[in-house]
Amino acid sequence: MTKKDEKPWAGRFTEPTDRLVEDFTASIDFDRKLLRYDIEGSVAHCRMLARQGILTAAEEKAILEGLAAVGREMDEGKLPLTADLEDVHMAVEKALIERIGEAGGKLHTGRSRNDQVALDVRLYLRDTLKTLLADIGKLEKTLVALARKEMGTILPGYTHLQQAQPVLLSHYLLAFREMFSRDGERLAECLRRVNVLPLGSGALAGTGLPLDRKYVAELLGFPEVSKNSMDAVSDRDFIAEFLFDGALLMMHMSRFCEDLVLWSSEEFGFVSLSDAYTTGSSIMPQKKNPDAAELVRGKTGRVYGNLVALLTVMKGLPMTYNRDLQEDKEPLFDTAETVTKAVRVFTGMLGGIAFCRDRMYERVAGGFSTATDLAEHLVTRGIPFREAHRIVGRIVRYALDKGKKDLKSLSLDEFRTFYNGFDEGVFTLLTPEYSVNARKLAGGTAHDTVAARIEEIDTAPPSGKKD
Repeated sequence: MTKKDEKPWAGRFTEPTDRLVEDFTASIDFDRKLLRYDIEGSVAHCRMLARQGILTAAEEKAILEGLAAVGREMDEGKLPLTADLEDVHMAVEKALIERIGEAGGKLHTGRSRNDQVALDVRLYLRDTLKTLLADIGKLEKTLVALARKEMGTILPGYTHLQQAQPVLLSHYLLAFREMFSRDGERLAECLRRVNVLPLGSGALAGTGLPLDRKYVAELLGFPEVSKNSMDAVSDRDFIAEFLFDGALLMMHMSRFCEDLVLWSSEEFGFVSLSDAYTTGSSIMPQKKNPDAAELVRGKTGRVYGNLVALLTVMKGLPMTYNRDLQEDKEPLFDTAETVTKAVRVFTGMLGGIAFCRDRMYERVAGGFSTATDLAEHLVTRGIPFREAHRIVGRIVRYALDKGKKDLKSLSLDEFRTFYNGFDEGVFTLLTPEYSVNARKLAGGTAHDTVAARIEEIDTAPPSGKKD
């Protein structure tokens, strides 16, 4: 008979675990997120054991009723979760045995905590991925709706944070939609690799008992079972993949947020963020700070750190299971929570954004952002591009020396000083509207091209799903 406070593995040991070691090795403070999944997996395992004749019908009924009671106690926050229990698996098992007696000890037949935790984590991550994919879908729709709304808005495009060429704001927004679409595809691929049943792998070698893994997989909604027991209990690739995908998703949001932080400054004045997604200063009454955008940007580094932490844990582990793998959960849980919240905050922030169209146009209409259009015009006159580049470069230098603010301020005679073939049509080339709509190639910023891309997106399946 097992003593009430005895460890499940105590038979081999002559001394109790040191209290300091218990505190150091316990994961129950953070792996409690897996409680629901541990019960879900245990229910399926119990049903399979009974189907295989390993449990009697009476034992199955008692265990299932006991697990349901443990689940209710968990929901009510009454389930004891102390360090001496080590982890959620032991917490559930102990609570079950206390309710139904020694029959509860039969539930662990044919499984190890090694394959049990692998199952729990996969169930947790599967739910997380499904939720995140739905949230990314909403984000993509928000961006497309904004792009449709801003089809007539032109702003300066930047390289090296210097004004480069005029672009449609819609084109800019759809650039990020492409990034988030790829994020969705990657996460959907990750979900496919997560959705593999490891239970039945035992500690590392499988089991000699007649388990039915396919039946458990069917009960838990897994389309396939793992093909190698050693790999199944030591594999954390799917977590690393999720952490990488999450890091990339955060990076994409962070880049957009960096623009919003800049654009919301008085120096740019391109956007006004909703009061609901900004904060004020404790000392300066006039301030409106883009804190939500800044924190998405700031938390990106934290998610990067989680990825590096797991890769560092994994890099030197011998086969198969090692206790180091306990360190996979905090990076996983933190990334899942951080990325999910960030996507929702980011999407909400975009829904309340107001673009300052006049300010954008004012900035793009001045300056020299149509210089490339002038060079391309010369190319159509048979001038080699490098020579055309030099001609326009000298025109820009001349305008700057004369204190001109843009190319349109030059006279036709001044243009002809550099190339005698210029005519009145040169001034048409220098408008933002001409520059934008001249770029009609697939993937370009022309109005018709962008509109066609929006229509294409509207009729395509959601990211991560195939026709």
